[in-house]
Amino acid sequence: MHRRRRSALVLTAALAAAAPLLTACGNDAHPGAAAVVDGRRITVAQLEDRVGEVRAAQRAAVADDAQYAQAINRSGSLTRDTLHSMVLDQVLHRAAGDAGVSVTRKELQRMRAGLEQQAGGAKALETVWLQQYGIPPERLEDNLRLQVEAQKLAERLGTDTGQPAFWKALSETSADLDIDLNPRYGKWDVEKSSRVDAKTPWVREITAAGTQQTA
Repeated sequence: MHRRRRSALVLTAALAAAAPLLTACGNDAHPGAAAVVDGRRITVAQLEDRVGEVRAAQRAAVADDAQYAQAINRSGSLTRDTLHSMVLDQVLHRAAGDAGVSVTRKELQRMRAGLEQQAGGAKALETVWLQQYGIPPERLEDNLRLQVEAQKLAERLGTDTGQPAFWKALSETSADLDIDLNPRYGKWDVEKSSRVDAKTPWVREITAAGTQQTA
């Protein structure tokens, strides 16, 4: 149980901190796009909306302007990190689908229940996800579904989320999706399935915590 917990927990950090090797450069072929994934745009407006959700949640979670200012300072790269997450969500979801992985409601509820128990309740879990991963409450369930997908994909591949086989699958999917980032947000590292300089953790630690509860 503990070995699986450790291996799954590493996924968030690795997705966030992977060093850039091979990159796909953004260009001006898609005006108004923050990124293009498999020919479909993530618009700047969509990205700004997602960032706005996080900022609104951060504001609602603190008592005064000074605390809100501190929250903003701690998440100064929020826009780029949010785009990283939006793209990586699609990579992981496609890789899971290609491998025949799906997530049941029961599996999702089991992971959430385990994480809520660890955090000290539903509200505490929302606070942790917002503060540590930049995930607002309204996006929590979608994010947890991706955690389960990552865990099950690794199991389908006969590995865990910290091993090369898992990353190879994401790299292949990343290449297939022909990801193109607007240069203002950086570049996409095909081999590492990560935006260059992305630092937002959202899968490794999360997946491991869920695995601990379900093992």
